[in-house]
Amino acid sequence: QMRLVESGGGLVQAGDSLRLTCTASGRSINTSIMGWFRQAPGKEREFVATISWNGGLTDYTDSVKGRFTIIRNNAENTVQLQMGVLKPEDTAVYYCAADIDTFLGTRTTESGYDYWGQGTQVTVSS
Repeated sequence: QMRLVESGGGLVQAGDSLRLTCTASGRSINTSIMGWFRQAPGKEREFVATISWNGGLTDYTDSVKGRFTIIRNNAENTVQLQMGVLKPEDTAVYYCAADIDTFLGTRTTESGYDYWGQGTQVTVSS
């Protein structure tokens, strides 16, 4: 069983940066694909970023490419989402997810992720 806890959300202004951290407990993330998703008010949850088990591969949704970076530290059992040049449309609850025991590639779809965190709110004011 794996537990994921997100932290680092908050209220920022457009153009600011923010770093989200996902901390795993219960089992190691070192055999897992990790992902970040977000859900804005009134919208469905959407993919943001994903990283392969060893950090060698990453993928991002088009709207955040060049602004967001996903990083993992298997030794510390954490995954971070570094967000830069934030925009009001980035406002959402951000979720961390783990697809355990998967050594191939990355995953951009919700199905296949085994564990989810409770989310952290990010609000970007204009």
